[in-house]
Amino acid sequence: MITYLLLSLFIIANLGLLIFDTLAVLLSYSICWYEYSNTNPNLVDKRFNRKNLLLTITLIFPEIFFNFITLAAIPFGLFNRNNQTLQRGEAPVLLLHGLFVNQASWFWFKRQLRQQGFKNIITMNLSCWHSEEVLTELLAKKIDELRHQLGVNKVHLVGHSMGGMIARNYVQLRGGNDKVEHLICLGSPHHGSKLATFSVDPLGKLLIPGSDFLQRLNSATIPENIQMTNIYTKKDNMVLPNVNNHLSWGETIEFDGMGHTSLIYRKPVIDATIATLKKRAE
Repeated sequence: MITYLLLSLFIIANLGLLIFDTLAVLLSYSICWYEYSNTNPNLVDKRFNRKNLLLTITLIFPEIFFNFITLAAIPFGLFNRNNQTLQRGEAPVLLLHGLFVNQASWFWFKRQLRQQGFKNIITMNLSCWHSEEVLTELLAKKIDELRHQLGVNKVHLVGHSMGGMIARNYVQLRGGNDKVEHLICLGSPHHGSKLATFSVDPLGKLLIPGSDFLQRLNSATIPENIQMTNIYTKKDNMVLPNVNNHLSWGETIEFDGMGHTSLIYRKPVIDATIATLKKRAE
């Protein structure tokens, strides 16, 4: 009886999560469509043609799937596990997640990195209820711990969404550029997002376009001794408008036909990240 009850609760919880996830993705893409159709009225006449309907399906359904497994994985990332064996002398790859999720969101990304020979892959939790300065301080502490533990001078940072902004804050405003070999941003809202006005947490509000945080960050000196790669998708459903994904410095890699969360699961993006990390290691 208890087994059936627990199974029922599990099914109901996941069904509720799927419904929430589906509504969130549909709403985000609806807002994107509203924004772009008002800036380009000619798009309205083409909204129901075969090409656009197919594009809508290929964008929405994968994004719903990737969002669902990311949210469902959250319980597995609530606690830090320190039983990982790290290899001294190899610069670690530190992965920084985005808003409203935790380190468990990197499970597939980490698996692909390991298959390509990366041994020191580290994740950490970044609470959306802390300020950017608290999170940057936690990042600085983690980087120093890894440098001393592994006997290396620098680390690699890969940040998805808000994780990339915390990483930028560290290297541009908190003096961390000498400790980072390479910074890779995946779908980071470098100039904010209009959707950030819906945020109820302190961290999300920093991403409102024109915020003091974004102005300080984007007017800061560009570090000369760090490699920067900015990876984004033209169909990002969370960074609105899409041009806010763009960055005026560093290398740019642009993708199309995928959403915001898909960036940490889709093979072309992971392959581009791996190729970039390996190129810098040569």
